[in-house]
Amino acid sequence: MKLINRLVKKAQKGDDQAFLKIFQHFQEDVYRMAYVYMKNQEDALDVVQDVAYQSFKDIHTLKNPEYLKTWLIRITINCAINNINKRKKVVLLNTQHEEFLDSGVDEDLPLTLTLQDVIELLQEDEKSVVMLRFYQNYTFKEISQALEIPLGTAKSILYRALQKLRHKLKEVDFYE
Repeated sequence: MKLINRLVKKAQKGDDQAFLKIFQHFQEDVYRMAYVYMKNQEDALDVVQDVAYQSFKDIHTLKNPEYLKTWLIRITINCAINNINKRKKVVLLNTQHEEFLDSGVDEDLPLTLTLQDVIELLQEDEKSVVMLRFYQNYTFKEISQALEIPLGTAKSILYRALQKLRHKLKEVDFYE
């Protein structure tokens, strides 16, 4: 941890190599969080690239080097959400082939529900808390710092999200 703190101080003074070492140390965590949001490798890698740029540009704003990982995860979440929102604004212009898109799907097949599908039903704040808690093993304190919310709010959001997940899984007889 002392090494990371020293590297952060160097990076904040403009040492590109120090920043590169820092980012390489945390890039797997950044990628995993980006992948959870983006759901494919290409988009997740785009988010990682955005995070690298954003964090390099703003490293001087990091006040406390011991929260570097939390800071990077927060940037990752913001970049992923921004990319998702940009994608929602895209309008397909050529719709003449729409009739062929669903032609291979048999409507009598039973629907399957995966955990990822259920998590997609959550609001962005709920999804972030669930991902940080169960995919990144963050404590509630770390979650509240990463998302910049009070500790009690982080707990409430997780409780609400878990209730929604339980309810949805009960609907499909997956959870008793």
